[in-house]
Amino acid sequence: MPFRASVLTLYPEMFPGPLGVSLAGRALERGDWSLEARQIRDHGIGRHRTVDDTPAGGSPGMVLRPDVLAEAIDAASAPDDGRPRLLLSPRGRPLDQAQVRDLAAGPGVLLVCGRFEGVDERVIEARRLEEVSIGDYILSGGEMAALVLLDAVVRLLPGVMGNAQSGQTESFENGLLEHPHYTRPTVWEGREIPPVLLSGHHGAVERWRREEAERLTADRRPDLWAKARVTKS
Repeated sequence: MPFRASVLTLYPEMFPGPLGVSLAGRALERGDWSLEARQIRDHGIGRHRTVDDTPAGGSPGMVLRPDVLAEAIDAASAPDDGRPRLLLSPRGRPLDQAQVRDLAAGPGVLLVCGRFEGVDERVIEARRLEEVSIGDYILSGGEMAALVLLDAVVRLLPGVMGNAQSGQTESFENGLLEHPHYTRPTVWEGREIPPVLLSGHHGAVERWRREEAERLTADRRPDLWAKARVTKS
């Protein structure tokens, strides 16, 4: 069975979007994975298909109703279909490469795209939604985050990348940022490719790449560097 992604959203026209081109798009055409964007409003209340209401306790904005969202979730995913149910949320666990790899190894994912001020807490609990964040900033809704998550996952599916080993040396795969890259011309605007990369000495090249990865990580992401040092110890 190919990897199956279902997205619950108020804006299904946003999909596949960028997932319809390049690696993800070609894999979608081949059937390596499938994508369905489902309209939450189809399960709305009354003639106007209402999906939200005012926050209990009072505050600005609106909140997605639990009855509407639960019905949309139940229609898209059986409890035993094996796919995790993720709510894209700024208060969620930060998405990382380890979680991306776990998702890519599974049968698929159900993604719920929040809007307005958020989602009624009761449906998060009742439908066991795991909240996931792509960063410490606020978006207009979960759709862009869902696109980011799916792009990260789909590129790791078997056969999507031309060279599977490409994904094994990237940033975050070994707890470090990736080393710098160079290509021709050898000299450009007075800047040369580091001589070690032209030496043909594979051991020296690997040492250089490791040292550069460690230098960049310590300089730009001290949080990752601290974790990498603990792991190494």
